[in-house]
Amino acid sequence: MSSDSVAAIDLGSNSFHMIVARIENGRVQVLDRLREMVQLAAGLDERNRLSHAAQQRALACLARFGQRVRHIPPARLRIVGTNTLRQARNSAEFVARAERVLGHKVEIVSGHEEARLIYLGVAHNVGDVSGQRLVVDIGGGSTELIIGQQFEPLHLASLRMGCVSLSREFFADGRITGKNLRRAELLVQLNLEPVREDYLARGWEVVTGASGSIKAIHDVLVSEGWSRQGITLDALRRLRAALLETRETAAIASRWQLEPARARVFVGGFVVLHGLCEALGATRMEVSEGALREGLIYDLLGRIRHEDVRDRTIAEVTARFGLDETQARRVSTTALDLLRQARAKWHLSGKEARCVLERAARLHEVGLLLAHDGYHKHGAYVIEHSDLPGYSRDDQRLLSALVRRHRRAFPASAFAHLPADWVKPARHLCVLLRLAVVLHRSRSSEPLPKLELRVDRQQMTLLFPATWLARHPLTRADLQIEAGLLRAAGFALRVATVGAGKEGEDGIGDGAGTNTGEGIPPLLARA
Repeated sequence: MSSDSVAAIDLGSNSFHMIVARIENGRVQVLDRLREMVQLAAGLDERNRLSHAAQQRALACLARFGQRVRHIPPARLRIVGTNTLRQARNSAEFVARAERVLGHKVEIVSGHEEARLIYLGVAHNVGDVSGQRLVVDIGGGSTELIIGQQFEPLHLASLRMGCVSLSREFFADGRITGKNLRRAELLVQLNLEPVREDYLARGWEVVTGASGSIKAIHDVLVSEGWSRQGITLDALRRLRAALLETRETAAIASRWQLEPARARVFVGGFVVLHGLCEALGATRMEVSEGALREGLIYDLLGRIRHEDVRDRTIAEVTARFGLDETQARRVSTTALDLLRQARAKWHLSGKEARCVLERAARLHEVGLLLAHDGYHKHGAYVIEHSDLPGYSRDDQRLLSALVRRHRRAFPASAFAHLPADWVKPARHLCVLLRLAVVLHRSRSSEPLPKLELRVDRQQMTLLFPATWLARHPLTRADLQIEAGLLRAAGFALRVATVGAGKEGEDGIGDGAGTNTGEGIPPLLARA
């Protein structure tokens, strides 16, 4: 495998897609594509749990994909799950099994992040337009609507309706009747009602469709001669009449030469597309080959080229909420200096460890927009539940956990809710963030002296110039309190002074910490 290869896997609700590409003179050259209709959404039961059979289908597919990507470096591969894995109550169980099969981390992205990535893939696949573009992607369990301009998505929505979910709800018996069709169409209109007026008011020059459902519908329209290029509203109306004549989903495969798996969800996808075009007055739609997996590739290239959308997101959040950027910069600078001194002993040398700590430092006061009391709790909630472009659900959980524990209580179980291989690195990053916050509690513009941090497993010694703490008694008192809080998490903090070649105790210190051998988890090791 070439060292400049990149890859993406899209664990969709209907199909799993994989793309492997190479960067050639700054351009993406596709080397390989694979697609399998796993129909993961069809495996959700009434309690929103993935069935054993659905998991086995998915894992068998991923075993085949895994042979192709196992040796690609983690920094050059992204694997994301979408709507079904967002909904499934046992998604963590499936993701753990998928990661063992693939040998790589799997991310679950929000609906808005999915929409952003889809737009990115489409925008790189089709010709530019002078104005705004509306992109429609119909998946197995959700439909994404994105208005954007050039490569920039401006307005996004993810609606919980898709080709698999509608087909299961209204056409599970294989019969296509006027009654069932009208019921399905009504549900589509109900889902569109909250966003319809907003989208119409924003407007667009071109409508582009991207997904297996849309491409299958386009192929049918062309084969019937109802449309020469693209999809028209008039052609969709003719297809509706043809579906009522066909009467059974089983007959769709033979009539239009579709794979059986596609034929079973064809009507559900058609109802969503037809309903969208009717509601939004979209009389013509072009069809794109690019979609989520291509968007993942281009997003990955941005990270490789240090154009990470996650950093832009942090800057936008900082501006939107009016955070104190000067204070955030002070805390970030000190936290990163402490990381530099501790990273070898704590095995935090990966680039992502630095990025996570810096982003947490820049956002640690976001909760102040709600209230000062408990602002660390408010901030954690805002970070975990906001739509943050570029971040997976697990990325946000990690940032949220660091912000939640950057002050006040720090119990040993603080990060127990994170995946097991993240817990120890997250605890160490959080200790560094807490120390940086304490050292800058005064919000003074006076620079800190040169500090030395020594770490040995869970024991830390923080060294100050000889007279500095005596001249800053409040900082000394804050460090004494922090030493007690860290003790609850199994860390021992000792503060000492140095000067004239001599080191002396400062009266701040606790008992021995515990031995917690470290290993940086895959998420933090990603470049």
